[in-house]
Amino acid sequence: MIRNYLKIAIRHFTQHKLYAGLNIIGLATGMAVALTIGLWVWDEWSFDHYHIHHDRLARVMSTQLDNGALVTSNGVCIPLADELRNKYGADFKKVAVVFPTYSHVLANGETKVSAVGRWAQPDLPAMLSLRMVAGRQDALDDPSAVLLSRSVARALFGPADPVNQLLRMDNRMDLKVAGVYEDLPENTTFHDTQILLPWGKALRELVWLQEATTDWTTHHWELIVELNDHAKSAVVSGKIKDLVQAHINAGKETIFLQPMNQWHLYNEFRNGVNTGGRIGTVKLMATIGLFVLLLAVINFMNLATARSEQRAKEVGLRKAIGSYRSQLIGQFLTESIVVAFMAMILSLLMVQCSLFFFNSLADKQMVLPWDNMSFWLAIVLFTLFVGLLAGSYPAFYLSRFEPVKVLKGTIAAGKAAWLPRQTLIVLQFTVSVTLIIGTLVVFRQLQHARNRPAGYAREGLITLGVNTPQLYQADYNTLRRDLMETGAVADMAYSAAATTEAPESDKSFSWKGKDPNIVPQLKIVGVSHDYGHTIGWKIRQGRDFSRDYPADTGTLILNEAAVRLMGFRDPVGEIVTYGDAPCRVIGVAADMIMESPYQRVAPMIFRLDYKWYNFITVRIKPEMPVVAALDRIGKVFRRYNPAAPFEYKFVDEVYARKFSDEQRLGRLAAVFAVLAIFISCLGLFGLSAFVVSQRTKEIGIRKVLGASELNLWTLLTADFVRLMVLSVLIAVPLGYYGMHYWLQQYAYRTSLAWWIFLLAGGMALTVALLTVSFQSIKAARMNPGRSLSAS
Repeated sequence: MIRNYLKIAIRHFTQHKLYAGLNIIGLATGMAVALTIGLWVWDEWSFDHYHIHHDRLARVMSTQLDNGALVTSNGVCIPLADELRNKYGADFKKVAVVFPTYSHVLANGETKVSAVGRWAQPDLPAMLSLRMVAGRQDALDDPSAVLLSRSVARALFGPADPVNQLLRMDNRMDLKVAGVYEDLPENTTFHDTQILLPWGKALRELVWLQEATTDWTTHHWELIVELNDHAKSAVVSGKIKDLVQAHINAGKETIFLQPMNQWHLYNEFRNGVNTGGRIGTVKLMATIGLFVLLLAVINFMNLATARSEQRAKEVGLRKAIGSYRSQLIGQFLTESIVVAFMAMILSLLMVQCSLFFFNSLADKQMVLPWDNMSFWLAIVLFTLFVGLLAGSYPAFYLSRFEPVKVLKGTIAAGKAAWLPRQTLIVLQFTVSVTLIIGTLVVFRQLQHARNRPAGYAREGLITLGVNTPQLYQADYNTLRRDLMETGAVADMAYSAAATTEAPESDKSFSWKGKDPNIVPQLKIVGVSHDYGHTIGWKIRQGRDFSRDYPADTGTLILNEAAVRLMGFRDPVGEIVTYGDAPCRVIGVAADMIMESPYQRVAPMIFRLDYKWYNFITVRIKPEMPVVAALDRIGKVFRRYNPAAPFEYKFVDEVYARKFSDEQRLGRLAAVFAVLAIFISCLGLFGLSAFVVSQRTKEIGIRKVLGASELNLWTLLTADFVRLMVLSVLIAVPLGYYGMHYWLQQYAYRTSLAWWIFLLAGGMALTVALLTVSFQSIKAARMNPGRSLSAS
């Protein structure tokens, strides 16, 4: 029986090559989109699953009252770790305090490389289940040991065995390589961790860190924990919720555990509540994939039912000679499954060929797992599902024809047959127009944020991390003079934070009129005198720091957000107490975007500080060629900092990367919108060809009676145009409400302009009209003699 079904299916395909080709290409495109998005969704969903104990790992999150709102972050205080170990040992198997990532300079003789690393307590390597290439995983209990990733070890030591070799870090401490681990994959939170450094060494070298081990108010560290097998994160969170609060005198703070499986997808908190995060993008992409696949399935249904009259006699004859309806259903389902398997082969080829392009768009490193049996099982099940879904409606529709009516020729595809196809066409183009609307809104939001004033001049700025004692100890004025004398530098400045990074928060500020019940966290940035001139910020009130005023060492410059928070009407001259020191406000700077360009600028305070700085910012003269300027600047830094390579970042490039997520989403949405339109137009092309073939004689008669080509074109396209207009009318409110909801995640967002919906509808209507017109014009220009003689 199955063999017979397959023979009939193949015979049918060879006799109707156009429709078979349209079905296979349409289904293949939809399946390729679904497969590609499926790979992307799985990559996102399996984030951090590289770590064996990912389902038992969590990080401690802190929620504090900040400027009247609850703010949640993964920054906690150091003494919390010992408190969890000592009081809640039954719930925690391992606990590790971890430094945020920092770039370090590693040297083996004359070989120098920069690598991103973390200081961590000894339990972390086992918690992350690092795959060791050589050496010991548990080596961080030795204050002189270091663990390197395979790529860093190879860069430093080449093919030689690095274990027990000495290296020098930041030109100030020697460490022994105790182990080498496999590079962590891209889809892990710790993928950029190239070196792991012992916590004991940090305590010995950094005096301020020793002081922080008993400080419950400083939150600059991450705390990673591994739960015991019986412990549940929600239950343990309830136990430790007020642990920090018992040790602080002012403010309000609660803590909880966030499981590792939620770190990537559920990374946004508002007013102390998890509001999702990247999971929204994952759901959106999955929805797009399902809808594009649905468009391909609709094409199959439409083309199959459109040809119902041609297959009606086949159904009637087979029923007349004794075929059961179930056998006919089996025949039609077999045909659709065969088409689905042919489409799947083509779709796998499409995915393999386009994966490099997709990876570049999505910033992924995905591959098709050809050697994975689970993948092939999923492919077979997916293909069967698509085949059965695509063939279900045609199978039940065609198999219900009554043989007597068919053989008498009394069955006709009237309104009852045309209405379902109209509905499916409207559904197809509704989805397509909605995708176009979404794409336009994403790009408009991206452009809106890009055009937002940054508060400083990014072009021509470079930043360098201060990563060795030589740079820390260099005389600022001498370094600045030497750079200016190169003729390539307009100015230079120190700062505690880069202009594109979030500064540290501090609760130590108070001022006249401040609510005593509020403990605000303001961002504070230590800068040198020339900072404002170097970055090109705008002073709104008062003045900038100046060497002409020796007393400026105890003064502050506020940004506009800080002025609003403090409620100053005339801020210049006001006193703001920092710790126990009263500081006078000398100026107000325009709000600078140092964090997300989509969110409100945080209240920020700038003060003169030549002691604590982490970055050097240099402005290149605009008339100087960049390559020549960098060559001159590099010579100066190599003279001052011979132990480290000359590494820098262009500020405008770093700032541009802040838009990368939205840019990727927009590009992906654009690609899928184009594919959706392509699939819809494939079906429209097939349907228009079928309609023209059904009305060939009518067209010939009308031409003989004097109808013009324009009259015939209007006649043949009118029904399709009405369907397109209806699709637009349905898609506009759907797109509006969907994108209105999406925009709510941004504090700084664009408006939904009317022209977006007009443009989206116009684009879809134009493409659809061109598709239908190809067949219509061809038919309208046909010789009436041929039309009337057509069988």
